Amino acid sequence: MQDYRRIADRIADDIASGRLRAGERLPPQRVFARRRGIAASTAGRVYGELVRRGLVVGEVGRGTFVRAAPVPSGRALAEPTGTATVNLELNYPSAPGQSELLAAGLALLLRPDVLERATRTAPASGTADAREAVAGLLATPGWRPAPERLLFAGNARQAIAGALATLVRPGGRVGVESLTYPLVKEIAGRLGVTLVPLATDEDGLRPDAVATAHRAAALSAVYVQPTLHNPTSVTIRAGRRSELASVVRELDLPVVEDRIWSFLRPDTDPLAAYAPERVHVVDGLSKRVAPGLTAGFLAVPGGSVEPAATALRSGGWTAGRFALEAAVRWISDGTVERLVAAKRADAAIRQRLVAEHLAGFAVRADPRAYYAWWELPAPWRADTFTAAAAERGIAVTPGPAFAVAPVVSGAPAGAGVPVAGAADCVRLGLASAPERELAAALRVLADVARESP
Repeated sequence: MQDYRRIADRIADDIASGRLRAGERLPPQRVFARRRGIAASTAGRVYGELVRRGLVVGEVGRGTFVRAAPVPSGRALAEPTGTATVNLELNYPSAPGQSELLAAGLALLLRPDVLERATRTAPASGTADAREAVAGLLATPGWRPAPERLLFAGNARQAIAGALATLVRPGGRVGVESLTYPLVKEIAGRLGVTLVPLATDEDGLRPDAVATAHRAAALSAVYVQPTLHNPTSVTIRAGRRSELASVVRELDLPVVEDRIWSFLRPDTDPLAAYAPERVHVVDGLSKRVAPGLTAGFLAVPGGSVEPAATALRSGGWTAGRFALEAAVRWISDGTVERLVAAKRADAAIRQRLVAEHLAGFAVRADPRAYYAWWELPAPWRADTFTAAAAERGIAVTPGPAFAVAPVVSGAPAGAGVPVAGAADCVRLGLASAPERELAAALRVLADVARESP
């Protein structure tokens, strides 16, 4: 039997060469298997490998499509920028003077005596200085994590993996919002965990959806983004958070709360403030500071410290000592606070650009968020629009990348997901492109949306 990775490599070559173009639909897996003379299970692994590499995206009920990829420069945007590719898939905010601020904080670490300590290994519990500094960083008006219950990972994604590995055995079921952070799907796959989509509304995750899904087939945990949900930027109101806390208490369900974007909404308390004994809080420095030199944070309930630390160690997900030492200095000297203030202001500017250039379209966005969820005008679909944008040198993320497929057809009420809606949407990441390039890209996208596919 042919190795599925070799077959995936050949499909990847076809995509790279242009023989398979962005937006093109791959054959159904059973057809692919018959044409290649391979088992259906092997075809499924090929498609899974292509999804893992980010080359294709599956759209429930419609098939698998080649994902938009960077295209060679050659077609200019509305304003000359020196490049014809604007990536609105990536979403890494940067503040003016960021490198200079970070360099100043690192200067002391370069002293030989300090560097010797900073390059030692660190346990999952980090250092006493790091625990105190991060407890203050994460504190909100109604919540402050206990320093002794803080653990550290290399980044927030690893903290999510550590939390799920702590709470869910292979084969377990985790409830997630019907649209969720795409890498959580990859993490779940690696851990052998099944994601169960939970219905949402304008206020976010519905408590009754959690209860319905759990009673249909027991959940092991719930993963949720209650503050500036990615991709919709919905923030769950206080009353709904209280209702969710009551439900997870009643059902004895642990929660993994992703707060990676919460620094843009400092007025919101985490779910942990409502159910501290049930919630594992994930946060980090990648969005606040920079993606390359970062640390992930995991605040756990009492009794969960050692199991979570064990999960982080066994997964190889603990933070490096140098990153922790740098984080302590950046937090203590005010660097993180200054960067956060600058990024809040920057996000507001970029949202004003969205409001200006996409006026009249159905765009959902919080004025404090770094992304926007665009419900495309008919007859555009996510796949065709993504391909059309790519032809003009702009990469956007198709909505199905965030959608979680139902576990079985005919799932009970409350466990269904608006996957069909995701097929008509794209997410725009606003953080990475320079302002002028972003404005130009938004104008081009608006022109594309007014055209016929």
